[in-house]
Amino acid sequence: MDADLKALELKLSSLISLCNELRNENAQLRLDLTATKNDSALLKANMTKASERIEALMESLP
Repeated sequence: MDADLKALELKLSSLISLCNELRNENAQLRLDLTATKNDSALLKANMTKASERIEALMESLP
């Protein structure tokens, strides 16, 4: 009986540890996703500006 309880305790401890690791990983992934979305928005804005400048230059050509 003690061996069964000890085995259950070890499994529970492993499960709790894994849950904590996954929670931390999930939090980091959320931060990474936010940063990636911000980078993407900035790149889109830069591409829009570049396209506008190219169009303006093309219109100024004879």
